[in-house]
Amino acid sequence: MTFLLVAVNAKYIHSNPAVYSLYAYSEDQYADAMEIAEFTINQQSEDILAQIYARRPDAIGLSCYIWNWEMITELLADLPKVLPDADLWLGGPQVSYNPAQIMEQYPQLRGIMIGEGEVTFRELLAHYQSGDTKDFTSVAGLYLSTGYTAQRDITDLDTIPFLYHDTETFRNRIIYYESSRGCPYRCSYCLSSIEKKVRLRSIDLVKKELDFFLENKVPQVKFVDRTFNCVHEHALAIWQYILEHDNGITNFHFEIAADILREDEIALLAKLRPGLVQLEIGVQSVNPQTLDAICRRMDLARLEEVVAKVRMNHNIHQHLDLIAGLPYEDYESFGKSFDRVYAMQPDQLQLGFLKVLSGTAIAQQTEAFGIAYTKKPPYEVLYTGWLSYADVIRLKKIEEMVELYYNSNQFIHTLRYLVQAFPSPFAMFEALAEYFEQNGYFVNSPSRAYRYEVLLAFAEEQDPEKQELYTDALTYDLYLRENVKTRPAFCRPLTEDAYKTFKHDFYRNEEKTREYLPNLHDYDARALSSMTHIELFSYPVWEDGVEDGIEDGEYYVLFDYSQRDPLTRDARIVRLNVR
Repeated sequence: MTFLLVAVNAKYIHSNPAVYSLYAYSEDQYADAMEIAEFTINQQSEDILAQIYARRPDAIGLSCYIWNWEMITELLADLPKVLPDADLWLGGPQVSYNPAQIMEQYPQLRGIMIGEGEVTFRELLAHYQSGDTKDFTSVAGLYLSTGYTAQRDITDLDTIPFLYHDTETFRNRIIYYESSRGCPYRCSYCLSSIEKKVRLRSIDLVKKELDFFLENKVPQVKFVDRTFNCVHEHALAIWQYILEHDNGITNFHFEIAADILREDEIALLAKLRPGLVQLEIGVQSVNPQTLDAICRRMDLARLEEVVAKVRMNHNIHQHLDLIAGLPYEDYESFGKSFDRVYAMQPDQLQLGFLKVLSGTAIAQQTEAFGIAYTKKPPYEVLYTGWLSYADVIRLKKIEEMVELYYNSNQFIHTLRYLVQAFPSPFAMFEALAEYFEQNGYFVNSPSRAYRYEVLLAFAEEQDPEKQELYTDALTYDLYLRENVKTRPAFCRPLTEDAYKTFKHDFYRNEEKTREYLPNLHDYDARALSSMTHIELFSYPVWEDGVEDGIEDGEYYVLFDYSQRDPLTRDARIVRLNVR
């Protein structure tokens, strides 16, 4: 007998901890009765179907989420045709909150596992192993054609075995790890608000499992805890442990509530190696009426204070989120939310859109709030009583501009100057989106290299008197990231004799003195010139972006690509002289 656990992930780099957790919980007794098969939504459904068929399972469990539901439904239509004797089971957040509707729509299903599945799945396996597959009503935590079985008690997290035996299966993929379940908050749009009780995995067990990741030099471990720092002692102990056992390679990702971060936690985070930790912080909105309507408790002033303190240490990547389409948030209000979060200078600013998920409180309030959303996953907002569909379309285009020009971190210094030409950051991205629309760039997206020229053309149109300043800023941003061998057309030509002489003399002198590049002591002048770059600027664009009092002149800057900022990957820069 074989029960095949099927995961269809959004990308190859992702894995599915749910199926691995089900497997781990039953492995001690039923290892020979289980298999795991992982696919991605980018594969053809025919290929997935063929690979499942090749295994000839007796039962199939499909892990269901909004990102894979369309693929799952395709499989549900075809699996009974090619494997008519295989039982089909579903589980996951996509099907746990509307099982009656799902069962009615797909009568070929044997049942649905509701919520936590580890114990439920083990009992299902026991039935299959004993040959008792006619009646599953004694198994709690299911929805069958006859309705719900008994409610399943929540699971003690310490009873769930560690999911990972080796790292080979997860090579070049993100490792997901869970040290707690549940969330103390009641945000009406979030499924985590349904499970109110927060349960922790014992800290000694967590430390032992962290050792596995550290010893195997796993590139990234993403904690899936919904609000990692809601229990301070738990969070502090884990951060202290990874500080003391840092292997110099592994990065840990945490989703936190920044406004409840304590000073001792901030002080500890300040000690971490740059790049050891990254933080995802949900802001969602700064509109008080909106926050009240979605039952989100947040001290915004404290959040701003914490984000600023963490940013000052330049060692932690901070990712801040906003959600468009929430109650009482119109286009103007969202712009204000955007500007306030932008002012916090996050490393990434995610402009997301409300997903109306079955089981959440907001799904029961759509009529009251005038919310319309797509019929198919991801059930994304189309309009609300405050935000029109036209506004949503505009925000989608602004989102793309934020992704291309802000979240890419390729235009940081240019944006610092350019934003001064607009009433607000939101107005800048709004104008940039309109410029893309007018020039057809949303249809024919410019290449990564050409985006510099597009941004320069936009800046010149908005602020023509400062063309040279924007050219310098874009050139600086470009060479910070890469030592381009073919000089882009937008950069000023470096053909002046004074520049050539300066560059020649610098590398010849550096070959003798190693004053600026001591780490490259084995290379001659020609090699040093190839491995680094010297640029001549008219403006000191590496400064804060405050234009008042900025003077033009001649500024030589050395870009050293052998030493990069561990957080941003920017080259080390050295100002060589100023006249």
